[in-house]
Amino acid sequence: METDIEQNCRLPKYELGTLGEKESGAAVQLSKSTINSDPSSDVCQTGLERRKEIEGRKRFSRLGWKRLAVILITEAVALGSLSIPASFATLGMLGGVISSVGIGLIATYASYEVGAVKLKYPEVEHYGDIGRLMLGEKGFWIVTVVFILQLLLSVGSHCLTGIIALASVTQSNVCTVVFGLVSALILLILAIPPTFADIAILGYIDVASIFTAIGITVIATGVQSTRDNNGSPGSDWSVWPKENVSFSTAMVAMNNIVFAYSFAPAIPSFMSEMHTPKDYTKAIYLLGVIEIVIYTLIGSLVYLFVGKDVQSPALLSAGPLMSRIAFGVALPVVFISGSINTSLVARYIHGYVYRDSVVRYVNTKKGWITWILIVTVLTFVSWVVAQAIPVFSTILSISAALFVSGLCFYVPSVMWFVLVKEGNWFSRSNIQRAFYNGIVFLFGIGVLVCGMYANIVILIKESRDPTSSRPFSCSAIA
Repeated sequence: METDIEQNCRLPKYELGTLGEKESGAAVQLSKSTINSDPSSDVCQTGLERRKEIEGRKRFSRLGWKRLAVILITEAVALGSLSIPASFATLGMLGGVISSVGIGLIATYASYEVGAVKLKYPEVEHYGDIGRLMLGEKGFWIVTVVFILQLLLSVGSHCLTGIIALASVTQSNVCTVVFGLVSALILLILAIPPTFADIAILGYIDVASIFTAIGITVIATGVQSTRDNNGSPGSDWSVWPKENVSFSTAMVAMNNIVFAYSFAPAIPSFMSEMHTPKDYTKAIYLLGVIEIVIYTLIGSLVYLFVGKDVQSPALLSAGPLMSRIAFGVALPVVFISGSINTSLVARYIHGYVYRDSVVRYVNTKKGWITWILIVTVLTFVSWVVAQAIPVFSTILSISAALFVSGLCFYVPSVMWFVLVKEGNWFSRSNIQRAFYNGIVFLFGIGVLVCGMYANIVILIKESRDPTSSRPFSCSAIA
């Protein structure tokens, strides 16, 4: 005989009949967990709440590795690629290629370790949950705050690039603060879809946009270089770093390459919506190869064609007309990639606040209202960041040194030592992975210490330069 609780909490037949095998299993599990809840509280959900939760779980479990790869490419191969040629100009062709390939390999391996934690601890939904596993509640809040600040800086850089793009395309005298508001509004609208599977559809447009814009830039600079050198491509590029380049300038260039590979913190959030989480390795390896190839090619080719005067973002180096065309083509990547970062932060906050409520699935009135409110606040903060730090390379460098160094490098290496390692320390696999993670850790700490020193020096220098862009002003932004 069923108890009254079981009868009241039993899922209606029509609900189970409309779901697939996996979703029906989830519904039964949900029903059991509800029956076993604290009798002093609401013993079971209403039929509407049960249906909304089942629908929500089904909706947030549609991500496969191919879509994940598209989202990762969308989230990663964006603004970072636009700063690479200027980094090559500072570091030289040899230093640029070594940095691009080396940092790419380190970042890909570190991301693999982040995913390994998610597989071993399925209860992890976001990056901050890993902080809780390592250091308790204090660790959760430390990692969460750093994660949110890093993504807000990233969205701010997208908002800033949107200002540059709109100013370049329109060639108008409209105040850049107005362009900033327009840019922020577009980022807000595109961030409203709450699931990553839905955003992946926009990702295809994003990927086509960035690759086309990069192609236009490379071809335009190549043609211009050939025209200027009587039929043979060439410029004042060099195998070696710029003459008399300071340590701070070189480190900022390195930081910009580090920022280009900052995709690790998003992996747990994305994997939480995968129907087969173990397939994450396919997406990460594919992304790693694509990033390394794209960054190395665009960095070396644009630097080869333009030389030491290459600008950041790189699209500005394509010439007046082609630069406008390239920025026009790149508008989708500027805003779609930025909106994905906004969604990441919003999912993080919304999921935590409503972790015990059906509201977290954003398929109720309250869910939509709270979701849009959070997205709006985050977008506004990112707009403030874009106006407060109106120099493209500087905002990327600060983000890389202060946050990316930890989230993408030295923290993932610590994860393996604390959470993932199993078996005898002296086994071949453990010795090998300990060696790899030791390299990743030292690299991340080096970026943190040296990178922040460089940023402080550069910020002091820019503050004393009367020609530099000023916060919240209508002056030209670069």
